[in-house]
Amino acid sequence: MDDPRPELLAAAAGVREALAGLAEPGRAERDRAYLRSDLTHLGVPVPEVRRAVTAARRVLGPPTRQDTLALAALLWSGEVYEHRQAAVEALTARAGALLRPGDLTELERYLRASRTWALVDPLAVHAAGAVVTGDPGACGATLDRWARDGDFWLRRAALLCLLPGVRAGAPDLPRLSRYADAMLEEREFFIRKAIGWVLREVSVRDPGFVTAWVRQRRPRMSGVTYREAVRRLPGDAR
Repeated sequence: MDDPRPELLAAAAGVREALAGLAEPGRAERDRAYLRSDLTHLGVPVPEVRRAVTAARRVLGPPTRQDTLALAALLWSGEVYEHRQAAVEALTARAGALLRPGDLTELERYLRASRTWALVDPLAVHAAGAVVTGDPGACGATLDRWARDGDFWLRRAALLCLLPGVRAGAPDLPRLSRYADAMLEEREFFIRKAIGWVLREVSVRDPGFVTAWVRQRRPRMSGVTYREAVRRLPGDAR
């Protein structure tokens, strides 16, 4: 990526300055403990992070793909949790309109470095997932690779990338079934939870699919996955 223009450097600095002014040390310690984070925390609530990013984007003018990626890279570069949260906000604001399948490589770098659901989930659902929904054919090979990766956060991301399609009424059920089947017996909590989460959202529009899927695999399912998957199903369908 080319060196960022001065306006981008100033925008990133403005976000950092705004967040520093909103720091709450007590909240920071609680957040760090809750997330088991090894990053520095400022204790800034998510709505305030979002407002700081919105202000920076307003100064930059109409968003472009290049500016979005560059601003995110600048904000992510440090070891401060809220700065990285701001990078996520920059990426997710217009991901579906601005980002391309080739940008999944950059998003993968962020996903691998996130190490917490609080960053992985919005990146997967609202950034990568938006890209996947826009061009599923071009993204399939990348998602398949993520679903087999040794990093469980990337495997979780592969599952959660399917959520926007589910919510839009265009679920990729064969891919979901394939991924969930392969991961169903994993012991990692965040994988078990993600499988159930996606199935639960599918059940809103297609309860029959989820009922049949769960019944066929119930002996292999963890309690966490099962409870999440059937939460919205009627009692006689569980």
